[in-house]
Amino acid sequence: MDEVSKTFEDVKKEWDQTFVQVQEHIRTIEGCGKSGRGTEDANSLPRLNGSAQDGLALLRSLQFRLDVLAPQLPTEEEAQSAQTTLNTWKEQYQSLRTSLRNANLQAKTNIRKAAQEERELLLGGGEESTIRRRNLQTKAGMTSAAESITESLRRTRQLMVQEVERSANTLVTFEESTGVLKKAETEYKGHRSLLMRTRQLLTTMRRQDVIDRAILVIGFLVFVSAVLRSFETSWDTHVAEEDNCRHQVWFGSK
Repeated sequence: MDEVSKTFEDVKKEWDQTFVQVQEHIRTIEGCGKSGRGTEDANSLPRLNGSAQDGLALLRSLQFRLDVLAPQLPTEEEAQSAQTTLNTWKEQYQSLRTSLRNANLQAKTNIRKAAQEERELLLGGGEESTIRRRNLQTKAGMTSAAESITESLRRTRQLMVQEVERSANTLVTFEESTGVLKKAETEYKGHRSLLMRTRQLLTTMRRQDVIDRAILVIGFLVFVSAVLRSFETSWDTHVAEEDNCRHQVWFGSK
C-alpha cells in the first residue's frame, strides 16, 4: 500500500470515529431536561453543542482532505471508490446537522418543562425546597467553572481544526504550483528541442546554399568555356575557309 492509500484509510477511520462521537453528542443533547434537571442541563447545553459543532467541523475538514486525496490515488477504481465515499459522507454530514437541530429543539422543550417543575418545587417552601436551592447554587457554580474550561478547550480545538484546514489549502496550492512548474518545464524542453532542430535545419540549408552557389558558378564557367571553345573552333574554321578561297583565287588568276 502506497502513502496516499494509507492516508486514505486513516482518513476513513478518523471519519468513522468522529461520526460516532457526534451521534453520541446529539443523543445527549436530545436527552437534556428529561431527567428533571432543567437548570443543570440548560447550563450543559452550550458545552454539548460546542462539542457537536467541533465534531461537525472536523468532519467537514475530513471531507476536504478526501476530496484532495481522491485524484491522487494510484488506480482509477480506488479514485471512483473514494468519490463514492465522499458523496456518502456529504449525505451523512447533512443528516447529522438536521439531527442536531431537531435535538436542540427537543432539548429546549424538555428543559423548559423541567425548569417549570423546579420553580414549582422551589416555591413550595419547606426544608426540601431550601436544600434544593442550596444544591442548585453549588451545582451551578461547579457547572459554570466546568463550562468555562470546556469552552476554552473547544476554542483551542477549533483553532487547531482551522489550522489543519489552512495547512491542507496550502498543500493543495503547493501541489498546483508544482504541477504548473512541471508543465512549464516540459514546454520549455519542447521549445528547446524545436529550436535545436530549427538551428540544425538552418545550418543544413546554409550548407546546401553554398553547394548550390558553387555548382552554379562551376556550371557557368563550364558554359562560358564551352561557348568560348565553340567560338574559337568556328573562328578557326572560318579563317581556314578564307585562306582556301584566297589560294584558289590566286591559282586561278595565274
